[in-house]
Amino acid sequence: MTPGVRILDAHGHLGTWPDFLIPDPTAEGMVELMDRLGVQAVGISHLLAVGPDARTGNRLAFEAAARHPGRFGVWQVYNPHHRNRLIAGGVWGVKLHPDVHECPLDDPRYEPVWELGLPVLAHGQTDSPWSDPALFAAVAARHPHVPLLMGHAGLWPHGFARAARLAAGHPNLFLETCGSQMTGRWIARLVELLGADRVVFGSDACFLDLRVGLGRVVLAPLAEADRALVLGGNLARILRLGDPA
Repeated sequence: MTPGVRILDAHGHLGTWPDFLIPDPTAEGMVELMDRLGVQAVGISHLLAVGPDARTGNRLAFEAAARHPGRFGVWQVYNPHHRNRLIAGGVWGVKLHPDVHECPLDDPRYEPVWELGLPVLAHGQTDSPWSDPALFAAVAARHPHVPLLMGHAGLWPHGFARAARLAAGHPNLFLETCGSQMTGRWIARLVELLGADRVVFGSDACFLDLRVGLGRVVLAPLAEADRALVLGGNLARILRLGDPA
């Protein structure tokens, strides 16, 4: 990998989750691992926010970001049933989890999210009635001003290529790479199908191991310029983060 490549992880979490082993759910543990791997920043949503309490979970995410300036970007979670308040500044964007909340991505209850115009990272799951990639394509067409990241690129390998095809006609729709069934070869294939400027690195840490997620991209059969885009260049452009210096 080319030295000096900026690494930004689009998809991370803090906190715990029922019946899922998370060895270290803390911000401090994640920062220690980020330092070892050379990851500049991770976009986080707190798992309490994804689950039963978006308001408190979002507060915990902001507190973690304040303790570690520049290391965490906050994806504030929106619960369409509770309609918790969102803010327009000081965040990377909004996190949606249609499957946990059992509310389809194209449901009108998400309108307050699209009206903000911020980048949105949403859980994507092929064949799900709540978050199938076809719903992402429909929302991207309806809200072309909103950068929309399809979490997990559709999650299941049998849907990766279809997710890329559905995203192809919507320049505001991006595929994010995290997931236990993603591989380096699939990342390279997504780049081939959709373009290197439309694929974004995510690890799903602390749910999944940041080392594994990053390793998939670092070892993927990609041109170095394409790898740099996936690892951080694309997300920096989406978030308008500017020069890291």
